[in-house]
Amino acid sequence: MSQPASIVLAQALAAQLSRHLTDVVLCPGSRNSPLSLALIAQQRLRVHTRIDERSAAFLALGMARVQGRHVAVVTTSGTAVANCLPAMVESAHSHTPLLMISADRPRRLVGTGASQTIEQVGIFGTVAETIQVEETSDISRVAQALTRETTVHVNVALDTPLVGEELPEGDTARVMRLAPFNPRVDHGEVELDLTRDTLVIAGDEAWEVVGLEDVPTIAEPTAPAPFRPVHPLAAAIFLRGEISTSGSSTYAEYVARTKPEQIVVVGHPTLHRPVLQLLADPDIEVTVLTRTSTITDPAGNAAHVGSRVKVTGQPRKQWLSLCAEAAQLAADTVREALADESHGFTGLHVAAALTDGLGVGDTVVLGASNPVRDASLAGLPFGGLDTFAPRGAAGIDGTVSQAVGVALATQSRDPEAVRAPRTVALLGDVTFLHDVGGLLIGPEQPTPENLTIVVANDDGCGIFESLEIGAEGLRDSFEQAFGTPHGMDLAALCDAYGVRHRAVDTLPELIMTLEDSVEEPAGFQVIEAVTTRGTRRALDAALSL
Repeated sequence: MSQPASIVLAQALAAQLSRHLTDVVLCPGSRNSPLSLALIAQQRLRVHTRIDERSAAFLALGMARVQGRHVAVVTTSGTAVANCLPAMVESAHSHTPLLMISADRPRRLVGTGASQTIEQVGIFGTVAETIQVEETSDISRVAQALTRETTVHVNVALDTPLVGEELPEGDTARVMRLAPFNPRVDHGEVELDLTRDTLVIAGDEAWEVVGLEDVPTIAEPTAPAPFRPVHPLAAAIFLRGEISTSGSSTYAEYVARTKPEQIVVVGHPTLHRPVLQLLADPDIEVTVLTRTSTITDPAGNAAHVGSRVKVTGQPRKQWLSLCAEAAQLAADTVREALADESHGFTGLHVAAALTDGLGVGDTVVLGASNPVRDASLAGLPFGGLDTFAPRGAAGIDGTVSQAVGVALATQSRDPEAVRAPRTVALLGDVTFLHDVGGLLIGPEQPTPENLTIVVANDDGCGIFESLEIGAEGLRDSFEQAFGTPHGMDLAALCDAYGVRHRAVDTLPELIMTLEDSVEEPAGFQVIEAVTTRGTRRALDAALSL
């Protein structure tokens, strides 16, 4: 029996997609019904379903972070498409592959007042151009985009009748290998003389650069673990320019230069203000290494841009020693601050407990705002871990869904394993509540088998406590505009979604609970660490070098 034209078009697109990706997230809708049926019929695709388009798009983004290739989210027409904008923004700015497929009315109905019909062509603006698919000949453009572009929007015009009298058949042709995907941009080679005091600052999207293995490195949690790590708090020492023992009764008078002569930026660092101040120092020569179109240089201070380096010389022993001592001083400062009981139980304590309990093979997801910064202060990155965080646009939205996506993609690498690999996420309470709908997973859907989300709950936005707006003179308006306490019962929320919940309010309790989660994985669970933000400003002051 013949199928209507919309099903035929959807079948052709689904067959092409199966050559580029392995996972698709569907959202229920009428106009996208031909696409949904055609994709489900493709046996080579794993199909997930979510009822909320924003969560669905972030779920796809989380899976794509692990897979390094496109995962698709498919929606009906109208506002359903617009709900995917936040994930598309993060995809574009983090260069994480994401394919958004929107169903649409035929062009003749756009602008006529037809129900659930908006202008979907160009809806994502500068984030992604729209590939309009109206007939099978348009699908070749989709195939080309999926080999070289990270953020892709495909708008499929589907006319009635949308479905036939029977389900469509899938493409049974066997594909041994997925089509290649290579979006890298080559900016060429930069020459570096390592006899000059050199510091590497590695951020999100960083990689292990050949030639820089022995250079002291401040690495953000999502960067590779360096051989010579430098704690981010040490940036304050580098900013001073020099240190002196003048006036000391113990040491002979000595002056040492602490400011690096050159800095090499790898990837997209964004976390720490003192580190970014180093990049803006006009006395430091800055080289930016990137493999994307984004050149991280907010101060406009970069003298060189490349993707590879050709090095000469070796770092001075004195420079290596200074960096090591500065790193140790910074790490000791953090541990001393954590040991000060006057600060109580804070988000930084939660991050330290979590990082101390990580093991080789674990996967970590860090929420924006304080969690990723606290994890950095606590010592991440470590070797043997896969760490992900939304650092492209650094938003808090969609993080629960991304954590679920990361866990699903991680466990799908070895579906026959006796025990799924461990995924641990650290989120703030506002980040958790912002995407609490990401906990909603239907009973027939793939579910994380070993995912623990740790929520540092300080009843509001703790990050603002340390910023300028947290100063004493501005406190009268602070809670309403920035602190934003919510008083939400996280246990009740988790119960409603069928997710196991455990609450702790002391550091020893948290450590024991995390240890239990390693020994006896609870599938998908939330550990709520009830913390304080009232001492956060004092704690951060204690971290100053």
